[in-house]
Amino acid sequence: MAASVNRCVCAFSQLQRHISSRAARTSCRSHLYAGAALSVPCPRAGPVVSIRARSSGSSSPKPPDTSLFVPVTLKTDSSADVGVGAELTQPLDKNELLKVLNRFYKRKEMQKLAADNGLDARLFHQAFISFRKFVLEISSLPADLHIILSDVCCGAGHIDDVFPYFMRHAKQIFPMLDCMDDLRKISDLRVPANWYPEARAIQRKVIFHAGPTNSGKTYHAIQRYLAAKSGVYCGPLKLLAHEIFEKSNDAGVPCDLVTGEERTFVDPEGRASGHVACTIEMCSVTTPYEIAVIDEIQMIRDPSRGWAWTRALLGLCAEEIHVCGETAAIDFVRELMYTTGEEVEVHNYKRLTPFSILDQALESLDNLRPGDCIVCFSKNDIYSISRQVEVRGLECAVIYGSLPPGTKLSQAKKFNDPDDPCKILVATDAIGMGLNLSIKRIIFNSLVKPNVNEKGEKHMETISTSQALQIAGRAGRFSSKFKEGEVTTMHRDDLPVLKELLSQLVEPIETAGLHPTAEQIEMFAYHLPDATLSNLLDIFVSLSQVDGLYFVCNIDDFKFLADMIQHIPLNLRSRYVFCTAPINKKQPFVCTSFLKFARQFSRDEPLTFDWVCRHIGWPPLAPKNIKDLVHLEAVHDVLDLYLWLSYRFMDMFPDSILIRQIQKDLDEIIQEGVRNITRLIRASDTSVSDPLQNAKPDQKANGLSPKVQRGSRATMNSSLTSRLVRDGLLTPDMIQQLQREWSKESDTSKQSDLNTNYFKTEKGKQRKKKK
Repeated sequence: MAASVNRCVCAFSQLQRHISSRAARTSCRSHLYAGAALSVPCPRAGPVVSIRARSSGSSSPKPPDTSLFVPVTLKTDSSADVGVGAELTQPLDKNELLKVLNRFYKRKEMQKLAADNGLDARLFHQAFISFRKFVLEISSLPADLHIILSDVCCGAGHIDDVFPYFMRHAKQIFPMLDCMDDLRKISDLRVPANWYPEARAIQRKVIFHAGPTNSGKTYHAIQRYLAAKSGVYCGPLKLLAHEIFEKSNDAGVPCDLVTGEERTFVDPEGRASGHVACTIEMCSVTTPYEIAVIDEIQMIRDPSRGWAWTRALLGLCAEEIHVCGETAAIDFVRELMYTTGEEVEVHNYKRLTPFSILDQALESLDNLRPGDCIVCFSKNDIYSISRQVEVRGLECAVIYGSLPPGTKLSQAKKFNDPDDPCKILVATDAIGMGLNLSIKRIIFNSLVKPNVNEKGEKHMETISTSQALQIAGRAGRFSSKFKEGEVTTMHRDDLPVLKELLSQLVEPIETAGLHPTAEQIEMFAYHLPDATLSNLLDIFVSLSQVDGLYFVCNIDDFKFLADMIQHIPLNLRSRYVFCTAPINKKQPFVCTSFLKFARQFSRDEPLTFDWVCRHIGWPPLAPKNIKDLVHLEAVHDVLDLYLWLSYRFMDMFPDSILIRQIQKDLDEIIQEGVRNITRLIRASDTSVSDPLQNAKPDQKANGLSPKVQRGSRATMNSSLTSRLVRDGLLTPDMIQQLQREWSKESDTSKQSDLNTNYFKTEKGKQRKKKK
C-alpha cells in the first residue's frame, strides 16, 4: 500500500511538472519550426567543441555518413513507475496510438526539427520505427510519455509535444547524436605535426637524397648514418633492415635490429646500441638520435602503409633527417616541412650505370640470355614461365613476395653466383627493392597488375611510371658485373606502352597517408561503448577531417580482422593490437590460425610451443606439389604472426625462441621446394591430359571438323604427347597442325604402298613368264 502511494505521489509531481511546462512548450513551438535546435543533455558529452575551418576554405564540417550509424538495442527494464501513467490518466488505445504516431511521422515540421538535431531522413525513419515499436509493444510506458500520449489522443495536447520524447528515444538508440562534437574533435586529423611534441621541441635538419634507382642516394645517407654517434634506419622491408643491420656491424658500428617479428641486440646483455635498423612501422618517435634515415619516401602516398612514412617524417626525434627517394617527392616533402618550420636541403643524384630500352620484344623464351630476369605480376605466371624455361634446358631462380626472406636471399645468391649454372631469374615486382641482383636485362612479361586504390577497391591496371622505373632500374646495377642494363617486354604489343611509361615523368606526390591511433579509437569507444571495432573505424573515417596534404589510409584489412574476431571477448586495446597484425588475408590457413590465436588468448591460456606444433602439424613433410609449397608458405606466415604477437603479449606467447628455430627449419624446407619448383609444378599439373579443354574458343574450333578434333584428343592420350604438352613443348595449335600433317602423310603412305604392291605384282608376273 505504501509503495503504491509513493508511486502516485511521484507520478503526481511529474504530472505537475508536465502541466506547468506545457504552456512554455506551446509558446515556443513556433520558434522550433523556425529551425532552432532542441537542447537535449548528454550525460557523457563535454562542452561544445569549436571546429576549426578546413584548409580548403570551408568552415562547416562535413556531414557524417549516417549509413554507418548502427542502432543500439534497448533493454526494456521494468521501471519503478510501472502502470502509474495508466492509473493517473487512462489506458491507451493501441489503434488510436498508431494513428497519432503516423501523423507525427508525416509532419514536415517534425522532420525538419529532427534534421536540426542530427537526424537526417535515414536516421529519422529508423528512429521512428524503433520509437513506434517501443510505444506499441512495451507493457508499460514511462509515466511522463504515457501522460503526453494520453493528452494527444484525447485532444488535450498537441502532437508536437511528442517530439522531445521521440528525440530522447532516438538518442538512446543512436548515442553518437549526443556527442557528435566530441567525436568530430577526436577524429580531427588536420594538424598531425602537433602529435609529436618531442620532434617539435627541437629544430631538425632535413636532407633529401633524390634520384632514380642505382644512383647512390641511399649509400650517401647510410655513410652519414654510420659516422654518427647514434642513428636509426627506417626501411620498407625486413630485407632492407637486415641489410643495414649487417652492413653496420660489419663496419664496426654496433647496430640492433627491430622488425615486427624480430628483436636482435648485439650487446650480450641486451643493452640497446646507439644505432638501430628497423622496418618503418617499428621506429620510435620518442627516442633521440643524431641521424635518422627514411628510405623510399615516395611510399608516403601508399594507400595502405603511407601513414608509417608520415609518422616517421613528422615524428622522428633526430638532429638530422636523411630522406631517400624519387625526385617526385621533393616538393611535397618541402611543403610538409613548411608546416613544421623546418627547411629541406636537396641533394640530387644521377644513375651510376645507364640502361636502354630495346627495340625488339623477346617474343620467345628461346631468345633468353644469361642475366635475364622475367618480371611477372602473378604467381601463376611465375609457375608457367619457370616450367617453360626449364624444358629449354635452362636453370632458373624464382622470387615472389610470399616467399620467406631467407628463401628470397637464397634464390638471389643462386642467381648472382657466377659459378652456379642458374643464369635466369623469374620474379614478381618483389625484386623492385630489397635485393641486390646481377641482372643484365629486365623482361616485362606483362604491364598490368592488380592494384588497390585509396578506397580499398581492387582492379587491374597498367603499372605506373614509378613502378616501371623501379623495376627497370634493377638492370645493370653499379655493384653487379653488368655495367649497362637493358629493358624490354615479352610481347611485341607491350613494348610501345613500356617505352611511353619510361619516357614520362613520375607523377608528383601530393598527399600523405594517416591512420587512426589506438588512443583515438579508445576515445571513440568511450562515447560509443556498444559499437563494434569495425563500426568505430567506419564512423571515425566518416567524421575525420584532413587538410589537402593528407588522406586517411584504407582500413579494409583492419576491418576484415576486426569482423573476424568480433565475437571473441577481448578488451579494446588487445582487440586493436590483434587487428593491426600484418597477415595475408588471402590465405585461409593463416586466417584460421589468427582466429584460433585470438580465441586462445581470450581464454587467458598461453599459446605454448606444443600447442602451436599441434596446430600447424609440425614437423611437416617435404612438398610434393605446388599446393604443398603454398601451404608451407602459409605455415611460415603463421609462425611470423606468433612472433609478431609475442613482442606485444610476451606472457601469452612465451615460446618465441623455439618458434623462431622451427621457422628457420621450415625456411630450409621451403628453399628446397623452390629449388625444385618445376618438379612441383609438373606434379601439380592435372590438366595436361586434355589441353584443348582449356584452350580458347578460337583454338578449339579453328576451322577443324569434329572428327579432326576428336583425332587430336585421341592423340593426347599418348604418354609422350602428354609429357610434351606438360613440359610446354606442345600446344593445342601445334597438335592440330601435326594432325593435318599426319593425315597427309598417311594418304601419301597409302598411295606409296599401292604403287609398291603394283610393281611387286608386275615383277612376279614377269618372272613366271620367263620360267
